[in-house]
Order: sequence, then C-alpha cells, then structure tokens
Amino acid sequence: MDGLIFDGSGAEPFSSHIGISGEKIVAINKKTNIARRAKRIIDARGLSVAPGFIDTHGHSEFTLVADPLAEGKLLQGITTEINGNCGLSAAPLAGEALKQREDDLRELRIPHRWSNFREYFEILFRGMAINFATLVGHGNIRACAMGYENRKPHGSEMDRMKHLIRKALSDGVLGLSTGLAYPPGIYSDTEELIDLCKVLSQPERAKSVLSGKNNLPSSGTHDLQDKNSCHTPVFTSHIRNEGDALIESLEEIIRIGKETGIRVHISHIKTSGRQNWSKIDTVLSTIEKAQMDGVRITCDRYPYIASSTDLDILLPSWVYAGGAREEVKRLLHAETREKIRREILVNYPEKEFWQQVRIATVSSGKNKWIEGETIASVARRENAHPAELFLKILIEEELRVSAIFTTMSEDNLRRFLSLPYVMIGSDSAARSADGLTSRGKPHPRGFGSFPRFLGRYVRDYGLMDFSTAIHKITMLPAQIFRIAGRGIIKRGANADLVVFDHKTIIDRATFDEPFLKPEGIHYVLVNGGPALWEGKITGHCSGRILRQEKL
Repeated sequence: MDGLIFDGSGAEPFSSHIGISGEKIVAINKKTNIARRAKRIIDARGLSVAPGFIDTHGHSEFTLVADPLAEGKLLQGITTEINGNCGLSAAPLAGEALKQREDDLRELRIPHRWSNFREYFEILFRGMAINFATLVGHGNIRACAMGYENRKPHGSEMDRMKHLIRKALSDGVLGLSTGLAYPPGIYSDTEELIDLCKVLSQPERAKSVLSGKNNLPSSGTHDLQDKNSCHTPVFTSHIRNEGDALIESLEEIIRIGKETGIRVHISHIKTSGRQNWSKIDTVLSTIEKAQMDGVRITCDRYPYIASSTDLDILLPSWVYAGGAREEVKRLLHAETREKIRREILVNYPEKEFWQQVRIATVSSGKNKWIEGETIASVARRENAHPAELFLKILIEEELRVSAIFTTMSEDNLRRFLSLPYVMIGSDSAARSADGLTSRGKPHPRGFGSFPRFLGRYVRDYGLMDFSTAIHKITMLPAQIFRIAGRGIIKRGANADLVVFDHKTIIDRATFDEPFLKPEGIHYVLVNGGPALWEGKITGHCSGRILRQEKL
C-alpha cells in the first residue's frame, strides 16, 4: 500500500509503502520494490493509513460469542476492543452472577457456560474478527461472592473477591472495572473499592509485567504516565452519578487513585442533565488538579449527546436489591410499586423529561412497536402518565428493555473530545445489520462512533488535527491499557491497519436507522488478515485475545 501514513504517535503524516508479512509489519519505506514483491497489493494512493482503531469502551462479551464477525466494529475501523466495562465482564460467572446473565445467554442462543476467564477465552478463541481485551467487572466479582445484597461484605466475602480478582489478573485481564450506578456495584462503599484496588497495586504484579514482553512504546508527545505506570493494571469506573452528584462521584475515583497509587479511568465522562451542564469547568479543574497532584487519571467518551443503558436505571437504587427477580417482585407488589412511583415523580417531576427517554430494545413481540418511540409519545397514545407507563413497560418486559437518554450538552461534548487525556469509546456491543445481534433500534454509536469523531468533530468542526485525533484512538489507548504491539505503525508491530479517506469519512447511522454503514473506510486489516476489503466485510476472523502476562 502507498498512502499518507498517520503512524499513531501524533507526528506529522508521511507518504510511504508498508510491507506486511504474516501478522506483522515488516517494512516501511518509500521504495517501490516492496510493492513489486508483494503477493497482494492495496492501492492507497489518495487515502490515509492509520493503526487499527482501539475502542476503549466495548460491551461485546456475549455478542462476540454469538456473532464473531463484529460488523459494526470493523466498518468503523475498529480492530481492538476493550471489554469488561461498567462492572460487567464475561467472567467470573458463578452463583447469582450466572443466574443474572442466563437470559442474555439464552437470547443470544449461546449454548456454552463458563465460570472463569480461562474457560471463556477457550470458547472465544474459536474465531472472531477483532482483537479482544478485557477488564474484570466488580459487579461479577461481588455477585459471585455475595449476590446482589445491599450490605457491606463480610471478611470472608472480601477475601473471596480479592481471590477472584487475582485469578482474573492471572488469566490476563487488563484491570478492574466498576459500575457504581448499577447493582451490585451501587451497594459498595469507597473503602471496599480501595481495599479491592490494592490487589491491583501489589508490587509483585508490577515487577512481573515489567520483566515480560509487554512493554509499550512511548509516544514522546503525551506525558500522562510516570515511568512505571503503564506496567500496572488500570481501574476504570462508570461513576456513581453523572448528573446531580457528578463532582462528588468524580472525587471518589480520584481518592481511590490517591490512596492506592493505581491508574484510574473515568468511563464515558459526561455532564448529564441540563441543570448540570455548567459543572464542566469544575469537572475539568478537578481532574487536572488531581493530575498535577500525581493521580494518573484518564477518560473516554463517545461522540454523541445521548446515552444508552437499561431502562430500569431510573428506578430508586433500593429496588435492585436481591437481583432481577426480586426487583420484578417489588414492581408487581401494588403498595411497593406505588412507593416507587412516588419516588420517580420526585426524581423526575417534569413530564418533559420523558420526551428525552427513547425505547431502544424490548424482549417481547407484544411491545415491539414501541422500539424507537419515546416514553412520552407512547404514554400519550396509551392515555397514561409517563411514570405509570414506565413501570408498566418494565413489568411487561421483565426488565429486559434498554433505552436512549438525550440529556447532554453539545458544547460540553466538544470540550471533552478535545482533551488530550480523553479517548474514544463506543460504549456498545459488537453487532451486525442482520441476525441475532440486529434487533431493536439501539444507539447508533455501535456503527458510527469513530467515523463520526473523525469526520464530524475532527475534519468538519476542526477540534484538532488528524495526527492528534489518530493518536487519541490508537497509540494513546494502547499505552493506557498496556496493549503491546498495537496502536502504532512501525516495523515489528502487529499489522492492524485502517485505510480511509479523510475527506469523506463520516457516520450514517441514526437513531431511526442505527445499522447504517459509515462512509470513507475502505480496508481494515486485523493481524494482517483482510477483515474489510474494498468496503465489504470478508468474514475473515483473524482477531486475537490480548492478555496481560500471568503472575
């Protein structure tokens, strides 16, 4: 190939040929004799070439098992995905944690069951189109050790959780994630998290990885880490509250970083709710002061002002206790449901709020018609109060309903995306336009995040130059998450490459049509294999499981 090379380091692009042999880049130079000797040639004249994009925030643990082609990811140029975010990971799965996931596994027709990452990786290794790396979810850890109870863990339960974290680290996970807005993570306190995070900061762990082959290249352009910081696992968090208690929630994560010395990472940083948009200055000053004080803190964000998660996120936290079955029982109990309804009206008193809540997916055929509709519009059609309709949908769908929430500021989004310590994460599962993973009207970020960032925000809005933007989605996440041999174009690196047209790259997926293919991405190579060729998915599954060195 002969294109304009953005090597991932943030340096100015240059024109050159790239030679690939097997899974590796073996040559980079301007001489044409590389092309003469090649068995297969990509003519990249007039196009740009970059390292494969790294999605720092994925949720493909189960969809990749059901559908390994990962169409929505490859079409965006994503070659590596970091999973296990928001406290939910593929493993460990035992006891209450497994029971909570059974509906997901059945819905995706996954016949396999596993209890730990070693068993899960054996299943996943049978073939996938993208590289898979993962964190271990605190939600899994807590649910395995003590279920979904709203209380502090006993001493033996803490020991069990620490053992499970050590086992996950030995199996090669990148670190620990939390989902502090979801059960059971919502029931943990800061002291529990600090105690668990100390497992990540054990000196012997850092020494083991330093002595291995996973040392990462230094870009020389972003001083976000000290000399040894990239050699220890990372702690990521969907913080407790991204709206009214945003600052306090952010300070909790910073405290964990200070007291444990580990790297911390904020998932999908945002200011949710119009009343909280003005907090962005405080958010940024809080983060940057912590960085000056020695806390190694980074963030990720998707390039949209709408979020998406399970609809029951709007319920009071006490309703979740005991797991999904107990939650449904509370909703079915007339007196308890009335108590919940009253709290909902206090928390969301304005009917206009429900115009910002759009149903994405349901599990039943009966309610299929409401996918893509707002709670407010369905309530008007049903002649019901939005809060009543909200509870009715949760009951009828037995909680298995997701929604899209349009509560963020475009100006704040642009400021977040511009920051040197904010990377891009789709916050989506790998899906395809047809088959098991194509149901509903999910958030368009699953097909559009990276082309949208490069086309809309970099090229059209000029938030930064392309060299900086490519660094943000390649080498920088590779460094922060300790992914060796990725995110850089150089001899000896893995041949994860994207060939795109910077003049035309753009997302096309919308909230009404979320599976539309983006434009401007022509080729994607994963470990040297042709995953996307002339804009079409090939079905070639050359993805790898990316694991950290064992203890």
